[in-house]
Amino acid sequence: MRAVIAEDSLLLRVGLVKVLEMAGFEIAAEVGDAEALLAAVEEHRPGLALVDVRMPPGFTDEGVRAALMIRKQWPQTAVVLLSQYVEERYAADLLTANTSGVGYLLKQRVADVEEFVASVRRVAAGGTALDPQVVAQLLVRRRSDPLDPLTPREREVLALMAEGRSNTGIAEALVVSDSAVAKHINNILAKLDLPTADADHRRVLAVLRFLGASPT
Repeated sequence: MRAVIAEDSLLLRVGLVKVLEMAGFEIAAEVGDAEALLAAVEEHRPGLALVDVRMPPGFTDEGVRAALMIRKQWPQTAVVLLSQYVEERYAADLLTANTSGVGYLLKQRVADVEEFVASVRRVAAGGTALDPQVVAQLLVRRRSDPLDPLTPREREVLALMAEGRSNTGIAEALVVSDSAVAKHINNILAKLDLPTADADHRRVLAVLRFLGASPT
């Protein structure tokens, strides 16, 4: 799969190129600002774009706005946002715009090459990947909300769903059986009173409820 990398830090950009190349990705372009990113995606139509949240000229949300534009104009391109700090609003913005092929990870995750590559591959395959620190911060911030009916274990399962883990991945993390995870997920979907839809879409709706976002 071809990938485009947008990161203004040359050192990190070189590192990302090496990591993705070792994982079997072909790097179609590496750029340092949002304008060049959009031009590269239009030219190469990659399967994946790794995008820094803050890039020149303003170093605010240029990467986020570019990512949203990519998902709108070239929905076949999966997007992983990279951030120095936890800013869960950006994850919610991205997931609300499109519920597949999106990720939001902290830059420190790159150091754990195996886990980082697994997350990127999951997004490239059409899944989602949210940084565990984003999920943890949301759990701490929430006190009274629609998730109140969930048991502590169901909240743990939903948090792992928000990270983008499969049923098997959740089972391994919690050291329980796949059937126990499936039962917890069914309970979560029922308690959140989500509309009838295919299983994958209902999982995404549950994650959006967790994020406090409204699907469009």
